Amino acid sequence: MATILRDWSYRYQWLYDSVSRLAALSVGGEEHFRQLALQGLTIHSDTKILDLCCGSGQATQFLVKLSQNVTGLDASPLSLKRARQNVPQAEYVEAFAEDMPFADNHFDIVHTSVALHEMEQKQLQQIVKQVYRVLKPGGVFTLVDFHNPTNFLFVPGLLVFLLLFETHTAWQLLKTDLAGLLTEIGFEVSEPKLYAGGSLQVIQAKK
Repeated sequence: MATILRDWSYRYQWLYDSVSRLAALSVGGEEHFRQLALQGLTIHSDTKILDLCCGSGQATQFLVKLSQNVTGLDASPLSLKRARQNVPQAEYVEAFAEDMPFADNHFDIVHTSVALHEMEQKQLQQIVKQVYRVLKPGGVFTLVDFHNPTNFLFVPGLLVFLLLFETHTAWQLLKTDLAGLLTEIGFEVSEPKLYAGGSLQVIQAKK
């Protein structure tokens, strides 16, 4: 699945950013989209935040407005190079999400935005375990990602997007009970909040 548009979107940041902004219109624009997973959280200037799978810093740029202690992690050297240019206020670490080089109980918040759908099921389970490990007791894992639409009017748009830009892992995520997986690992999980006709889910899970 997916098309050459997927490769182009990673190669050319202007294309990725354009697609992201267009998709975010379904929830009121990019700024509102980037804040969905942060609603209700108490964040201070010294709150330790990990932007997991930070890419080129699209979400990181909003996180650094809330805290002076933001770390972005990604496995792509190209993405991290762009992130450092786009959001120099954050620290960056090149590593895989399923093998994070951080101490136990290190972060107050781990945030990830539309990244878990890129992972195979075994990867996803290992990533959740790693997030649980690096979070402080009482810390929060907050995420936004795809969800099977509850409003049929949003089904065509999501299907076209997945066909053009995503691989089989995104389709697998639509069948995955993320809240259930988080609960199995040990998180206290709030009821997922659905947006854009149910095609996006926001979950906040407490360690």
